[in-house]
Amino acid sequence: MPAIHAVLLLASLGTTWFLTGLIWTIQVDGYPLFASVGREAFAAFEADHRRRITPLVGPVMGAELLLATALIFDRPSTMPTWLAWVGTAIVGVIWLSTAFVQVPLHDRLGRGFDTEAHHLLVATNWIRTIGWTLRAIGLSWVAWRSLVPATP
Repeated sequence: MPAIHAVLLLASLGTTWFLTGLIWTIQVDGYPLFASVGREAFAAFEADHRRRITPLVGPVMGAELLLATALIFDRPSTMPTWLAWVGTAIVGVIWLSTAFVQVPLHDRLGRGFDTEAHHLLVATNWIRTIGWTLRAIGLSWVAWRSLVPATP
């Protein structure tokens, strides 16, 4: 495998698995615990959450988008063309979900705890959780194919 393909694949694996682990932690621990904060402290809690999570997730999501796009045009021979396109489409769905669903729900929650917004946040965050999980599985399959010699 050419070095550039190895770098793109490893960087993609790293960013995607980082985001997959983070989103699962948020999905099963972080977001459900929002209901336990208490109404009086919730607006400050939500502001603090956003202040802390954005610089952690934003640059990695940006890197993942660039890497996914790069893999469309310059991918390892073990990655089918369709998988590069599907992987990038998944990243697009995650970005759209984040921008048009989760961010507006966080905006609502930033004004104070809202039971409906909280339930919607937990329910719709499965879009990102499943998306990143599928992307991580797909990239891992490509990496496995790259490492295990093909049998005749």
